[in-house]
Amino acid sequence: MSDTEDLPYEGLRVLDISQGVAGPHCGMLLARHGADVVKLEPLAGDWGREIGKTYGDNSAYGMAFNRGKRSLALDLKHPDGKAIALRLAHAADVVIENNRPGVTARLGLDYATVARKNADVIYLSITGFGQTGPNANFPATDAVMQAFSGLMSVNKDADGLPQRINLLAIDVVTGLYGFQAVAPALYRRAMQRGTGAGGTHIKTSLMEAIGAFQSAKMIEYALEKGETAPLGVPVGMFAAKDGYLNINARRDNHFASLCHVLGLPELVDDPKYRDVPARFANADGLMPLLRAAIKTRTLQELSTALTAVDMLFAKVQDYGDYFACEHVREVEAVRWINQSGVGQIPMPIIPGVRPPREGDPLVHAPHLGEHSREILSELGHADEDINALASSGAIGLYAGV
Repeated sequence: MSDTEDLPYEGLRVLDISQGVAGPHCGMLLARHGADVVKLEPLAGDWGREIGKTYGDNSAYGMAFNRGKRSLALDLKHPDGKAIALRLAHAADVVIENNRPGVTARLGLDYATVARKNADVIYLSITGFGQTGPNANFPATDAVMQAFSGLMSVNKDADGLPQRINLLAIDVVTGLYGFQAVAPALYRRAMQRGTGAGGTHIKTSLMEAIGAFQSAKMIEYALEKGETAPLGVPVGMFAAKDGYLNINARRDNHFASLCHVLGLPELVDDPKYRDVPARFANADGLMPLLRAAIKTRTLQELSTALTAVDMLFAKVQDYGDYFACEHVREVEAVRWINQSGVGQIPMPIIPGVRPPREGDPLVHAPHLGEHSREILSELGHADEDINALASSGAIGLYAGV
């Protein structure tokens, strides 16, 4: 039995020339569904290998979003390197790139060039701000887009200072939307095979993805003339004696239960807090009362009492708490896999995808150029040709851990 047997994209050929997180995330999802994803990266490596702290030739983000791929290190500016890349693109079902507008065309791997010989290709282009418009050529990163898109404006600290979400949320979301766009394009191509429908060029951006992600808040902003309301009252973060917890008691029955747990039964029938509209209108008076009561209790006391009344709440945990949680361990929401050159790393399961298991190539993050020789051999190059390409600087070969 093959490692990809029974996976929906077995036999699908993907050329992933993207770097960072957004494009690679899309490619990783295709790989985890069984596609053969060739990650074409510069001789110095995808810059995503150096996000944050590095571990050998990789980083946490590099390992997370390049699992299941085969790495071909190649210089696209070298004539032989460019020729190899074009051969792969012409044979690919899907091509993924995330350069600024015009860059991939200058490299000779743009959609128009590839589609001349590969009309059925599904070609995904991801940019920061889009292909056109005044900002099209501006540099864009996750942090830049968190500020630009309005996301920071709805994520303020207690002093009203806009905050960045401390992970590459927009890049990850863009990769998800990219995968979601590629999947139906592949379905359409399969269903209309022979009709001339062929391939397509999908163009998206970090800006568009995070806009879609924030649809509800943007609608609310427009309807409320810029004043976005909280999801409910009381909803939010509360400090206990020994930590923090998030509580959602916006519904009348939950609010009543919370008040009884906190020894504040008089608030339940108080006209200022009796129903949802009243609590919204009088949040400034209500929240300090609840915060003061919660501050006198320990997390364990609150957890026991709130669980007993079926309250929507959770203690604020770090990732170590999450890994150690009895429930997480019981359902195996996180698997631990050995990554060569690094050691055991946590691998949260992906919804709808076969859970990772030790030794599965679909969960291995490739080293730079790890599969260069293998891929070129499949293209018909003899070992001496591959060695000559490496000597000329057209490709890079992995020397081992």
